[in-house]
Amino acid sequence: MTSVTEAAPVAADDTVPNQAPGKKSRFFPGLVFGLTFALLLSDYMSRQVLAAVFPLLKAEWGLTDTELGTLNSVVALAVGLLAVPLSVLGDRFGRARAIVGMATLWSLATLASAWASNYGELLVARIIVGVGEAAYGSIGLAVVFLVFKPHLRSTLSGAFLGGGAFGSVIGVALGGVIAMRFGWRHAFIVMGVIGLVLAVIYAFTITEKKLRDHAIPDAAAKLEPTTKKLMTKARFKTLFSTPAVVMAYLGSGLQLFMTGTLLAWLPSFFNRTYGMTPDRAGKVAALFLLLLGVGMIGTGIISDRVSKVVTVRKWTTSIVYSIVSLIFLVAAFSFGPCALQLTLLAVGAFFVSGPAGPAGAMVAALTTPSIRATAFATLALANNVLGLALGPIVTGRIADSIGLADALRLVPWVGLLAITALVIGWRTHHSSLAKLGLAPDVRRVKGEIR
Repeated sequence: MTSVTEAAPVAADDTVPNQAPGKKSRFFPGLVFGLTFALLLSDYMSRQVLAAVFPLLKAEWGLTDTELGTLNSVVALAVGLLAVPLSVLGDRFGRARAIVGMATLWSLATLASAWASNYGELLVARIIVGVGEAAYGSIGLAVVFLVFKPHLRSTLSGAFLGGGAFGSVIGVALGGVIAMRFGWRHAFIVMGVIGLVLAVIYAFTITEKKLRDHAIPDAAAKLEPTTKKLMTKARFKTLFSTPAVVMAYLGSGLQLFMTGTLLAWLPSFFNRTYGMTPDRAGKVAALFLLLLGVGMIGTGIISDRVSKVVTVRKWTTSIVYSIVSLIFLVAAFSFGPCALQLTLLAVGAFFVSGPAGPAGAMVAALTTPSIRATAFATLALANNVLGLALGPIVTGRIADSIGLADALRLVPWVGLLAITALVIGWRTHHSSLAKLGLAPDVRRVKGEIR
């Protein structure tokens, strides 16, 4: 019997060879990704449709920007706080069943939002939406990783996280159109119905048995203890056992501070600064959120390609993405309404979430497969509490004091904290792998350790 730290070194991110295959369908992994991705779209459609109706709620109920930001942030806060405990339950009792249950809950809560008669009732409904969505990102990504080879992880993670931006695009654009034509309550109804339909389809298509039959084990499986007595202790030990994995959590979460701000406040920014109507502001904001989602996928693909031989480049690409987004977002909000501002904002939006994909890949490389949903939940905790929850509410609080445009000139500087965390993760990458017995290949490629 060996503990995690006593395990013999194995190469990180490699598929375990000589695994006896079961009866598999080559189409099933794509089906898993497609349906899980579709539910992710529903997740963020239900979450971000609120941003499209901010101007209408502000006018109807006389809400402050802090109150509006809170309605957005409580979802992300609930996701962050509950992601770990609910993911533990998902790991233990079945990830496919957990996904169906979560989708049903957030969809019903979204429908309930349509019948809110005051701010308090809507706030409660939004909290329940967050409870339903809490573990979806972590469990859904763990399910996707289960049926794909490890070398695709940055791409899959970036694509999966990009789905959040695409869902936001649909939620903001479609929600804005529906709200202007039929009222803001109908926007919530449409999003809730879509989620319920997808939950039913998932329940009849993806099962625990099918997932087990198509699972592709990876090298980190060798970190699993050989006895049940050590299993729980060793699994949870890997969640925080190395500096690199902790910095992956922090770097990703702090970088998503600005992502959360853009998701929540871009429609209001175009409404107030450019004088657009709510539906037009939603459509224009959706274009930038779409670019943000494409950036998540594109940056993930780049990271996978440049780090296929030299794993540490996942960190260096993340650092570059953070620096580029900081420069362009600071520059964009330094200008008034003009074409140059929109161009700079577009570049900043493309790169702002770039570290999210590589962070997911590094967390997977530094934790055991059986606890991976919980590891992703820990990453989700950082992403939501430090980023997606804190960004909108802090920006709203500042906007109440100095205006939204001026607030957006200040908040991108949080990126400096993200860059610092990512640099520390880069410097401790090899020592962290060695600590877990996942020693990197000592051969060199143009002076770099693989």
